[in-house]
Amino acid sequence: MSLSFAQAQDTKDTLSAFRDQFHIPKDEEGNEIIYLVGHSLGLQPKTVRDYVIQELDDWKTLGVEGHFKGRHPWMAYHEFLTEKLARLVGAQPVEVVAMNTLTVNLHLMMVSFYQPTTMRYKIVIEDTAFPSDRYAVASQVAYHGYDPEEGVIGLRPREGEEFIRTEDIETLLEQEGDTIALVLLGGVNYLTGQAFEMERITQAGHRHGCTVGFDLAHAAGNLALRLHDWEVDFAVWCSYKYMNGGPGCVGGGFVHEKHAHRTDLPRFAGWWGHDKETRFKMPPAFQPIPGVEGWQISNPPILPLAALRASMDLFDEAGIDRLRAKSEQLTGYMEHLLEQHPSDNMSIITPKDPQQRGCQLSLRIKQNGNAIHDHLMKAGIMCDWREPDIIRVAPVPLYNTFTDIYHFAEIFTQANQNP
Repeated sequence: MSLSFAQAQDTKDTLSAFRDQFHIPKDEEGNEIIYLVGHSLGLQPKTVRDYVIQELDDWKTLGVEGHFKGRHPWMAYHEFLTEKLARLVGAQPVEVVAMNTLTVNLHLMMVSFYQPTTMRYKIVIEDTAFPSDRYAVASQVAYHGYDPEEGVIGLRPREGEEFIRTEDIETLLEQEGDTIALVLLGGVNYLTGQAFEMERITQAGHRHGCTVGFDLAHAAGNLALRLHDWEVDFAVWCSYKYMNGGPGCVGGGFVHEKHAHRTDLPRFAGWWGHDKETRFKMPPAFQPIPGVEGWQISNPPILPLAALRASMDLFDEAGIDRLRAKSEQLTGYMEHLLEQHPSDNMSIITPKDPQQRGCQLSLRIKQNGNAIHDHLMKAGIMCDWREPDIIRVAPVPLYNTFTDIYHFAEIFTQANQNP
C-alpha cells in the first residue's frame, strides 16, 4: 500500500483531532518522532499543565483549605475520576477507584482474595507475566507458608506456539481446579500483546470455585472492557501506559459489586478507606466504605490525579469503543504492511485474531535485533526492545496515525532486509 493510502485513511479518521491534544516528542532537528511506545509510557495531554497548575495555585493561595474550597476540592478529588474510570473499564461506579500504584494494589487485593487452604492454595499466572506480578504472587504464596515452586502455576504456550490457548487454561482448571485458589492473569500480556479472553476465563475459574482477577496494566485504555458484566472478582491497573497519566501515576482498582458489602473479607485497612461520615471523628475501629473505596489506605496524591484527570477527559470524549475500532484498524494495517515483506529474520508473535490482541505487535528478531532497534530509534521511530529478541510496537489510536504506521513499516523493512 502507498503513502497516499495512509494519508487518505488519516483524512477519513474521525478521531484524528485528538492527536493535536498531545505533546509529540521531537528529534534534535525539531521534527516530530513516530511514537510507538505508548504501551510503556503514554504521551502527555496538552491540558495536563493547566490541570496541575490549578492545584498548585490552590495550594499556594488556600493552603489546607484547598481540601474544601479549591476549584476541585482535594477531599473528594479521586471521585472526579470515578464515573469516567467506570465507563472506561465497563464497571459500576461503586466498583472502581483511583488509588496507589499497580503492585501495591495487587498486594492489597491478594490480601482479600487469596485465602489459601491446605487443599486449595495455588495461583495461576502466565509464565511470561510482567516480573513484578510474578514477584508479588510468589511472595504472597510464601507469606502464607507455601512453596512458590509448587504454589505458582506458570501458564505456557504449547510447544512451537507463541501464545496461550484459552482451552488449555480451561483444561488446567478441570484437572487441578480443586487445588487452585486464584487465577491471576494480565488482561494483555506485556511481552506478546496477547489479549486474554477474560469473560471465558472468569467463567471457567468460577465453575471450579476459584477467585479470578486481572492485571490490566496493558488492557485499561487499550481494550473495550466489561468487568462488571464478566463478573471478574477484582482487577488492578496502572495509568501511565495507555491511560497517559504520566510517569508513576496513580493506579486503579476494581472490586465487583457482589463483594461491595463483604466486611468479612480480610484487608489491610487505612483511614482513607474508612466510612466517610465518621472518618474525621477518628474512631478506633475501622468501618470500610462499601465498594472498592473501602480498600483505600491513604489519601491520594492530588498532582498525579490532576494529570490523570486531564487524560480521562479525553478518553471520555473519544469513547473506548471508537478508540478500540481505530486500534484494530491501525494494528491490522501495521500487520498487513509487515507481511508484504516476509522475512526469515522476523516473526510476529502477537495473535493474528484482532479479538485476541490490543494495539501492539511484538516482533521476534532472529539476528541483529538490537541493531535494528537502534536503527529505528535513530530514524526517529520510538519503540522498545525486550531481551533477548523482541521489538514491541504499539499504534495508539489517540495519537498515532496511519502515516506513522506506513513510515514505521517502511523503515523497519529496510533495516530488517539489511541487518
